[in-house]
Amino acid sequence: MLAAQREGNRMLTEQLRSLDVTPSQAEGLRVLADRGPLSLKQVGELLVCETGSPSRLLATLVDAGFVERRPDPADGRAVLLQLTDDGAALADQVRQVERHLYDDIDSNLHGLPLEGTLELLTALVHDRPAGLAYQRRST
Repeated sequence: MLAAQREGNRMLTEQLRSLDVTPSQAEGLRVLADRGPLSLKQVGELLVCETGSPSRLLATLVDAGFVERRPDPADGRAVLLQLTDDGAALADQVRQVERHLYDDIDSNLHGLPLEGTLELLTALVHDRPAGLAYQRRST
């Protein structure tokens, strides 16, 4: 399992290299593209790759001009994070990289059934932090 995880991460890192983003940054962009705007806490609850506080990850994306902070209209003390136009364009490129990666993985499976494997992996992480984040993103 660890070997498959590491190789999958290496494959993703290689394919993201041309976009100059890390897998964690790519995931942050995708979470905001799919669910934003969100608070820092909400982003953290949806991240699978990042453990602990996502503040450094999001600060990097803010500094790069891909994410902006804005006041929460429902709570003037709170801040929401949302993609900038450049961030949305980069998130679309990340989505394309992910599709390409999934196509590569699918072709390497040579017709092997994937559904049972996904059920097994989901069961293994069901009550773990990454599994809970995966469940929140799947709903």
